[in-house]
Amino acid sequence: MKKSTIDGVEIHHGSGNVFADLGLPDAEKLRIKAGLVVEIRKAMRALGLNQQAAALRMGLPQPKVSAMMRGDFTNLSERKLMDCLNRLGYDIEIRVRPAAEPLGHLTLAVA
Repeated sequence: MKKSTIDGVEIHHGSGNVFADLGLPDAEKLRIKAGLVVEIRKAMRALGLNQQAAALRMGLPQPKVSAMMRGDFTNLSERKLMDCLNRLGYDIEIRVRPAAEPLGHLTLAVA
């Protein structure tokens, strides 16, 4: 993590992945899942759905939607979160291409 000092205060610049910065295991997976949950929240708001209505539409029990809205999404796979977005009327496109570096990475891009 890059450090700098501004007016005598040490500043730590993040990597762009708060989960990695915190040293959590599976940080990349958590970053992708968090991005999907953000999009689910936006979709619910755009559609005017409360948690109960969203749960019915996504095929989840309402307590799981409540947990997801509070940031507890560890019990949901990326695939399930993508399914939730599909059920809320969103398309998901997965593109595979050669990486510029020896190790590729996942990117979540939203329109």
